[in-house]
Parts: sequence; C-alpha cells; structure tokens
Amino acid sequence: MAADLHCHTKLSDGSVAIDELVILAKNKGIPTIAVTDHDTFAGATRAKIFGQRHGVEVIHGAEISTFDYQRKRLVHLLCYMCEHPARLEGLFGKILANRRKAVSIALQKVMRLYPITPEMVAKRAQGSTAIYKQHIMQTLVDAGYADKMYGPLYDKLFNWKIGIAKTNIEYPDVFEVLEQIHDAGGVAVLAHPAVYDTYALLPELAEKGLDGVEVYYPRARQDDLEVLGAIAEAYDLVITGGTDFHGGSTSSVHPIGTCLTLDEQLLKLKKRKAALLQKQGAV
Repeated sequence: MAADLHCHTKLSDGSVAIDELVILAKNKGIPTIAVTDHDTFAGATRAKIFGQRHGVEVIHGAEISTFDYQRKRLVHLLCYMCEHPARLEGLFGKILANRRKAVSIALQKVMRLYPITPEMVAKRAQGSTAIYKQHIMQTLVDAGYADKMYGPLYDKLFNWKIGIAKTNIEYPDVFEVLEQIHDAGGVAVLAHPAVYDTYALLPELAEKGLDGVEVYYPRARQDDLEVLGAIAEAYDLVITGGTDFHGGSTSSVHPIGTCLTLDEQLLKLKKRKAALLQKQGAV
C-alpha cells in the first residue's frame, strides 16, 4: 500500500471538493492521502473526519508558496502534520493577501480585453481561499472566449514568459518558511524540484533541516528520479511521491494515485515529526 501526498481541492485551485477527493482515493484503493491546498489548512478537520468515515487516512498539509531570492526561483514547500497550525496562519494570511492584490491587477488586464466581471470570476472561485488564474480561465470558457482552459488564450494571458496578464506575487523567503514550519511542529518537503528548477537549492535546504523531497511526481523524468534519489540518499531525506492532483484544473490531467509515497517512506516522515516534537519538548 502507498500514499498520495500531494492533492488539491476547491479550497485552492483544484476542481474537486474534499469529500469528492476522499471518495476518489477510496475507489482507487489508496489508503492514505494528503490534502495540500495552497497556503491554507482550511478544511483539514473536515477532511480527516470524512476520511475516517470512509476508511481513508487523510494527512493534513499545505503547499506553501515561497521564493529563493538568491537564485530568483519560486519554491513550493509541502508542510505536513503541523502540530500547531495556528502558528502558520499569519504567514498564510500575508501570502494570500499578496495573491489577491496580484490577481486583482491581472483581472483588470483581462477585463480590458474580454467583458467579464469580477462577480463572474468570484462565482467560479466560490469556496476557494483566493482567486487563481484557473478561475479566470474557467470564466472565460463559460463566456465563450475559449473552448478549454489550457490553450492559446491561456498562453496569451498567463504564459509565465509572455502572458499579458501575468503578474508577480511577493512571496516569503524559503529559508524563513522552512524555519516557521519546524517551529509550528510540522515537517517540510520540497515539492516537484524540476518544475521550478530548484535542484541547486536542495542541498542548502537539506543542510538547514529539510525533511524530504518529492521525487515521484508526474513531470519527473527518469534522469530527475536518479538525481533526486542520489541527493535524498546523501542527505538522508525522506523520498515522497505525489500526483499534484488538481482534478481537471491542470493542463495535463493525472488521476489521483498516479505518483505515490511508499509505506516505509511515509513511516520515516512520521518518525521525523515525532523526533521534531521530542526535540521541542512537546512529548
């Protein structure tokens, strides 16, 4: 048995509700999942309770948006099993506030070209902690300006190099966030290193106490697996796997359970959490 430790719901930029996610996992025979919505623990209690009802272990987590200011790279840290989640709420609040400012600017740019309204986008984002570009694209599809979320219009507006509505979001320093995760009694895993090319950062994070690295994810190539596996072994990092599941809200749809964490690695991650608490005098 194994665990999918990277799943998103409607609370951020996913397309399925928490209960739907749990049922999907149950139907696929996946005994353990982690809900890792962007910059929020919202829904953690409900997810755990719903999982218990259906025989699925739900690990509460979050995918935290950070930045490596030395290398000018966006970095996503997966936080799991946070003992004191309230200690990260201030961090999440700042990130989401910055995201809302940036999305407001992006939406203004889009509305100059296409007559949609903020209310239309807000309706699409109902239940989410913030508006994401996926919600804007869904609104444009609803209005008939595109026939699918990802295609020429998405590239025109949001391509990370040339998108005319692309806006930069101010994110916290990755090393500061790593420290905050540990101070809150959580464990930290570097998400999908190849996506934002964070390989050079990984050894430095490991030296600062990073607990693990996401080795198995849909966009990882064979050479990625070999390089990451070697780094994980050298620094005694937990090797995790996760689908980065978003439902239909990604350019390439991957079913839940596409990439998994082995049982022995999940146990190792839980032991890291226990050791952290013991060090902090919590147990």
